[in-house]
Amino acid sequence: MKKLTIISFVAIITLVIAVGCSNVRREPGKVYMPDMAYSRAYETYSPSPVFVDGQTNREPVSGTVKRGDAYPFHVAMDKAGDTANYYASRAVKNPLPALSADDLKEAERLYLINCGICHGTKLDGNGPLYNGGDGPYPAKPATLVGDAKYESMPEGQMYYSTTYGKNLMGSYASQLQPKQRWMVIAYIKSKQAKPAAAAAPAGAADSTAKK
Repeated sequence: MKKLTIISFVAIITLVIAVGCSNVRREPGKVYMPDMAYSRAYETYSPSPVFVDGQTNREPVSGTVKRGDAYPFHVAMDKAGDTANYYASRAVKNPLPALSADDLKEAERLYLINCGICHGTKLDGNGPLYNGGDGPYPAKPATLVGDAKYESMPEGQMYYSTTYGKNLMGSYASQLQPKQRWMVIAYIKSKQAKPAAAAAPAGAADSTAKK
């Protein structure tokens, strides 16, 4: 009886394996949503039937901000002969928080690469293009540190100038991303604050002496 049970068990296992192996499916079956399972990707610059104009590359959605980017500058460029927006930009504040030591170092690097050639490494307007009047540029660029006009200039107005250009200075919108422009301005303001802080104790001492 025991021997018959073992033989029956082995026979059943063999039958199950045989049936299972003979029913191997060679097709994946039906996909519930094939468009999601297999994306219809298009190569860059290739024509696409999805959009009316047939273009694959698209501009960012209007009003959106790239992750990690600064908020867009809402002040438009003035028309020729107009300065209303230039002065309106004075109200715009730097959206970046206080720069860390590493960020300040990066901002200095960006300044030296893009601005130092005109405004000088010391922000005194004596860059290689001017070189004390001996350089190829005849007019002295703005003295960012040491000139009350630029030391009192609001950050938003500086951003306007770097974004759209002002007078003989061209736009740097293609060279510097919005966040990088704000970083450079924060670096300039940090340099402007140091001479002012150094002059404050001397002024305080003078006022005390007069009393």
